[in-house]
Amino acid sequence: MVKIIFSFIFICLGGGMLTFGQVATDSHLKAILSVNKDTLFQRLLSDPEHYRIQIIYTEINRDKDNNPSFKTYRYHVDKDLYFNPASTVKLPVAILSLQKLNELKVPGVDKSTSLLIDSARSPQTKQGTDPSSENAYPSIAHFIKEALLISENNPYTRMYEFLGQKYLNSELWKRGYSDVRIIRRFAPNFTEEGNRYTNPMRFIDSNGSVLYAQPETYSDLIFDFPKEPVLLGKAHWDNNDSVIYTPMDFTKQNNLPLQSLHDMLKAVLFPASTPENRRFNLKDSDYHFLYQYLSQFPGETNYPKYDREKYSDSYVKFFFSDSAQHPLPEGVRVFNKVGWSYGFMTDVSYVVDFKNKIEYMLAATVYVNEDDVINDGIYEYDTAGRPFLYQLGQTVYQYELKRKRTIIPDLSDFVILYEKRVPDNRPVISSAAN
Repeated sequence: MVKIIFSFIFICLGGGMLTFGQVATDSHLKAILSVNKDTLFQRLLSDPEHYRIQIIYTEINRDKDNNPSFKTYRYHVDKDLYFNPASTVKLPVAILSLQKLNELKVPGVDKSTSLLIDSARSPQTKQGTDPSSENAYPSIAHFIKEALLISENNPYTRMYEFLGQKYLNSELWKRGYSDVRIIRRFAPNFTEEGNRYTNPMRFIDSNGSVLYAQPETYSDLIFDFPKEPVLLGKAHWDNNDSVIYTPMDFTKQNNLPLQSLHDMLKAVLFPASTPENRRFNLKDSDYHFLYQYLSQFPGETNYPKYDREKYSDSYVKFFFSDSAQHPLPEGVRVFNKVGWSYGFMTDVSYVVDFKNKIEYMLAATVYVNEDDVINDGIYEYDTAGRPFLYQLGQTVYQYELKRKRTIIPDLSDFVILYEKRVPDNRPVISSAAN
């Protein structure tokens, strides 16, 4: 539970922010959210500690030269209020994979270069093919597509192995994300020590010749884990499918605070508005590639080819889809990354409405696990989590539609020429993890 210290209260003139200890809530955002009278939405919103709700909303305004300025409002935001980041960690892993390729500076090696992943010890696994890619080989580009379009897990694990635990975390810490810890694959049977070792791999040309070989790496990083254990739930299921009647320990799980997640997305979308020491080392083509697959719909993609009925346009757009998976409004694109696991649902988004000329950022996380048992697979994603995030998204979207702007933004930097689906005989992909 959040520790609230009532002895420290301070009012921030810009947003009427009340700060109780570490928890930040802005009166302006509370007023926006109060307009929505949906019963479920207000029920969850009224108990942010139980549902571990955190919300960050950023207004974006442009000057006469189209330079953006940002004004951020928060609801119950606390970097020490743990939520499981689940697949949201795929965002920094994708960004840093592109950065590492730039830093290697090996001729012929880029995001589209074919990749062979080897194994140096158990339980590491090999991967030398990917039938969903155009040339049937894995590549960093293809991993990023799979990780962003429908949030597949294996691509995250492979990019984690390409980066290595030490490079991944030290590069984030260097940019000011000191509370972030990304320390484990999404793969079974790896111990804490096993996740410090990452696979050897080879980048090859079209003839199979090795362009660059990366050996197995080991991370000797020392992590600053919380002094108090992070325990959630009244019981949990272990990896042997046995119920353990004690809370689940998340102390040494991945950790990615909502503000850090929001700031990473902002740094990618608005690098010129990000302090130089917090920017990632990306090329213009890298930014464009990320913009495309953060916003492209699964049904617009040829490689991989996804089942349109299962993966609707709003499948991973939580602020525009409740359990009914609504179509997005005409002209709207969402550049985002979601995650859901252990009852937590999270979305960090930049929303652009090209028709109505509006833009804003919205990030939120909510915990829906009424039986308070972790890892039993019984969560209220469809009956509470998705409806809550959808109502939140629609509330802010409707507010933005009415908000007056002095300058109409030029949003052309985010206009993407998306793929046209090409018919072929490959089977569509109809399952993925989160």
